[in-house]
Parts: sequence; structure tokens; C-alpha cells
Amino acid sequence: MSDIAILKTHGGGRGLPKGVLFGALGLIGFALAASGAARYTGVGTVKMPPSTAVETLQLRFEDESNGAVAVRDASDSKVIYTVAPETNGFIRATMRGLTRERVRSGIGAEVPFVLTHWSDGTMSLLDPTDGRRVSLEAFGPTNAQAFAQLFADRDQAR
Repeated sequence: MSDIAILKTHGGGRGLPKGVLFGALGLIGFALAASGAARYTGVGTVKMPPSTAVETLQLRFEDESNGAVAVRDASDSKVIYTVAPETNGFIRATMRGLTRERVRSGIGAEVPFVLTHWSDGTMSLLDPTDGRRVSLEAFGPTNAQAFAQLFADRDQAR
């Protein structure tokens, strides 16, 4: 088939019909106007109320020779909890990940991690050395409870 025959069977090179072009431009214009209006008015957006820290705890995690992990209150270096060997995988995995980033950056264990219980009921674990924050509820209530227990254990250790 020659080039001329191809052009004749596909509309002769006239391009898109005007109706399709106007429809596409209208759709693009509507999308831009709707997104601008939503941003300006706040309609369709989700706003979380600001939450405040109810309780914070500065923690150090130290590996022990028997495979346990000692959780210390950084304010007085008292052991508030001991993660027994081969237990509590969530605390171990979370701290392993945060500690690995510190090691990669050449940062030691001098600066404690900050566990915060927020007024909206959530909890987070912050590494102040690099600003990484782990929202503990993202991993389910059982896993978040593992860290929440540290507040109660701290109170019992005093």
C-alpha cells in the first residue's frame, strides 16, 4: 500500500476533529478550575486537628551479651524494660532499622530516641539525629502497645 493510500484511508492527514479537541480542552480546564477551587476553599481536603504531646520518654537501647535488649530511661540511665532474647520482634525490628541509619551516618548512641504519646491517642518514635519519625499505629495496635508498655514500665521502675 502506498503512502497516499494510507493517508486516504486514515482521513487524509486532517488531524483530530474539532469536537474532540474542544472536549479535551474543556476537560483540562474543568480539572484545573476544580482543583484550584478545592485548594482555595478547602472543600474535599482532610485536616487533622493539631495534637500535643501528652507524655514523652527519652530512651536508649543497649544490646546485652545474652541477646536481650536493655531499654533505659535516658534521664537517669535506669533500665525500665528488658526485651528478652528472641521476643518482641517489633521493638527489635524498629530499633534495628533506626540504629542502622545512625551507623550509616556515623552517628553513635549518645542521643536518645524520643517516644511520644500524643493527645490524639497516637504514638511516635523519633530519632532526633536525623528527624526520622515512626508512627507506631501504622503497624497495628498490638505493635503500638509494645512501645506504650514502656511508659507503664518506666513508672514502675521509679
